[in-house]
Amino acid sequence: MSTRALPLLFLNLGGEMLYILDQRLRAQSIPGEKARKDEWTDVDRKRVMNDIITTMFNKKFMEELFKPQELYSKKALRTVYDRLAHASIMRLNQASMDKLYDLMTMAFKYQVLLCPRPKDILLITFNHLDAIKDFVHNAPGILNQVDETFRQLIEVYGCLSAGEFQLIRQTLLAFFQDMHIRVSIFLKDKVQNSNGRFVLPISGPVPWGTEVPGLIRMFNHNGDEVKRTEFTTDGNYVTPQREGSFELYGDRVLKLGTNMYSVSRPVETHMSGSSKNLASHAKENIVPNPMAKEELNFLARLLGDVEVNKPGGKEMGFRLNLFTTDEEEEYA
Repeated sequence: MSTRALPLLFLNLGGEMLYILDQRLRAQSIPGEKARKDEWTDVDRKRVMNDIITTMFNKKFMEELFKPQELYSKKALRTVYDRLAHASIMRLNQASMDKLYDLMTMAFKYQVLLCPRPKDILLITFNHLDAIKDFVHNAPGILNQVDETFRQLIEVYGCLSAGEFQLIRQTLLAFFQDMHIRVSIFLKDKVQNSNGRFVLPISGPVPWGTEVPGLIRMFNHNGDEVKRTEFTTDGNYVTPQREGSFELYGDRVLKLGTNMYSVSRPVETHMSGSSKNLASHAKENIVPNPMAKEELNFLARLLGDVEVNKPGGKEMGFRLNLFTTDEEEEYA
């Protein structure tokens, strides 16, 4: 297992979380002059995004995150996102938090499965960070925090070999292998089967630096090409025009990791009977056990220690509903 996979797992899941929250906050926001005291406004949305991003990219937190270490257990990682999601005035109940985490994990799992080559996981991460910077409102200090994480990623991962990235990819896939939650946005696009497993395409661009399949070349003992044989393939492959940028700024080329919620459409999770049993069993393991300090790792404690500035003294948190109606949320 790779000891370098945790920062990529955390940042990409965090990016997906921010995509979902931004979409739901926009959907439920009401113009400031028309809003009641207990309703969301666009000012609240911007504040929530800034607060969560500030906590997520806290310098001390990032220093701990980038230390070589094994992946967290699913329970400990879920605890980290519970605390991160509540780092502002927003409050989610258990059903909404479960749904949020399901959407985050399945989206990133699909991206890891689809990335053309293992190193492209870094481009997926950069796409998430590029979008996160667009969520920041009038806060240069927060942008500097995100840019500093960018630089750490370039420094730590820029020199890794293809084999090390392959180990990172296998580590992430092992983490996700038992997660088969149905998500309507994937079902509608026919990239996920009714059993929650993804449908991987056999066509499209080949990885950068490779050739379109269809040619066999044979060489003699001197390394000279002596024969060529062509064969037909079932897929329709194309060569990418250029490699994505691994710099602080640039065209990533790869679209995996960009915000799929920017087009307005409903996003829901559906679980069949066997999946519900798995989910209910998993939820039993989500509640932190205060005695199991090895599970609630230093990262989660760090997040809990980060203070969020809340002007105006004591104030009540706003409730965010990730379901279509209150009845749907109560049912879940």
